[in-house]
Amino acid sequence: MSASLPTAITIQPATLADIPTIIQLAEATWEPTYRFIISKDQIEYMYRVIYTPTSLQRQMSEEGHTFLLLYAEGHPAGYASFSRLPAGDALFKLHKIYILPSHQGQGLGQNLIEAVEQATRQIGGKTLELNVNRHNPAISFYERLGFQRHREEDIAIGPYWMNDYVMRKELA
Repeated sequence: MSASLPTAITIQPATLADIPTIIQLAEATWEPTYRFIISKDQIEYMYRVIYTPTSLQRQMSEEGHTFLLLYAEGHPAGYASFSRLPAGDALFKLHKIYILPSHQGQGLGQNLIEAVEQATRQIGGKTLELNVNRHNPAISFYERLGFQRHREEDIAIGPYWMNDYVMRKELA
C-alpha cells in the first residue's frame, strides 16, 4: 500500500448520465487487469459485451445493478457495481470493481468495497459474493477483506470461458 492517500475521496451512486465516465474508466482498467490472465481476443470480446452504452444502460435500468463511482481529488478513479441476487433477499453480488492502475495500492479498492458493503447492508444484505478469475492476483486482496472461496464456476461467454472462483463474505 502506498504511503500517500489522496486527500479527497468521494464515492457516489452513478446514473445513466455517468455511463460515459464508466466506459472511460473501463477502457483504462480492463486490459491491464486481464492481459496476463486471458487472451487478448477474450478481453476484447468480453469488453464489447459488457461495456457498450446499451449494455450498461440495461444493467442499470433493467437488471437492477447499482453503480458507484469513486473520485480521488475530484477525478474519476474507479467504479463498482452490485445487485441483489434472485436466490435470496439477503444475498448480493459484486459484479464489478475496478480502480485506475495509477491509483491502485492506495486503499481505494477497499474504500469502494466498504461502500458496497454499507449500501447492501442498508437494504437488508447479509452476504456479498463475487466472481474472480482463478488466476487473478486480486484474489489475495479479496481474502484480506474477508472474502472466502465458496466454489469454482466455469461460465461460457461467447466462444470463451470464464474460469472463476465464487467468493463470499458474510456482512456483519
